[in-house]
Amino acid sequence: MTWLPLASPVTSLAASLLFLAALGACVAAWLWAPAWLREWRRLRVRRQPFPPAWREVLRQRMPAFRALPADLQLQLKKHTQVLLAEVPFIGCNGLVVTTEMRVLVAAQAALLLLNRRAASFRNLRQVLLYPKPFVVERAQTGDHGITDATRRVLAGESWQQGQVVLSWPDVLAGAAVPDDGHNVVIHEFAHQLDQETGAANGAPYVFGRAARLRWAATMQAEFDALRQRLARGEDGLIDPYGASDPAEFFAVTSELFFERPQALAAGHPLLFRELANCYRTNPLSW
Repeated sequence: MTWLPLASPVTSLAASLLFLAALGACVAAWLWAPAWLREWRRLRVRRQPFPPAWREVLRQRMPAFRALPADLQLQLKKHTQVLLAEVPFIGCNGLVVTTEMRVLVAAQAALLLLNRRAASFRNLRQVLLYPKPFVVERAQTGDHGITDATRRVLAGESWQQGQVVLSWPDVLAGAAVPDDGHNVVIHEFAHQLDQETGAANGAPYVFGRAARLRWAATMQAEFDALRQRLARGEDGLIDPYGASDPAEFFAVTSELFFERPQALAAGHPLLFRELANCYRTNPLSW
């Protein structure tokens, strides 16, 4: 005989529900803790003053920063601080990475984050800097099924694994001339945004089904028009490299959007509208 009281079915059910609720809370806390901690760390970083030495780098090396309205300057500085706190920079081929290099890359990349809810690039893991344009080898299959190794000299690359590779002289040149429509940092970090959806297809995340359909229709029409102009031997505002594929078209037109917005809006108003919706900003007002 036992003197322990027997639990009633109602009591047992209540206890089970409480246990499941507690277990669910623990699982939720485990899943959300990294995100919560990340946001807490970012908040601490944003509260720190922007170092005067970093401000001097932007003043000397990045004329586009001086053209921004005061509120966007502040946003850009906060995004720059978060990027530098979270992303390691690695020098390649003997390059010693300096504070100036890190700040100038991060500040140009931060242009793409203005007015966006995201404080950083979701998949970005590291930035690799080379002392000059670098050579890559690619296996390329021709029309007859024959695979050849091709060598290309590049100023930058973006990998879906979360790496951005940049030539430091090209980073400097892109920052120094803010209105020529060519900026390797903007180009490669546009690829990072594109790759966040899981595919590098020129379709970064755009909120809303109707907006996504309009984006797809506009970008496809502009991409086809570029290819047709090139087939006719005609010049235009958009760099021919943008005709390579939809991903390159998005990256190339992103450079124009930030560096030659007046020309892009005048020549390709629908394209400009879609990029303004994507980037949540309007460089014409700068």
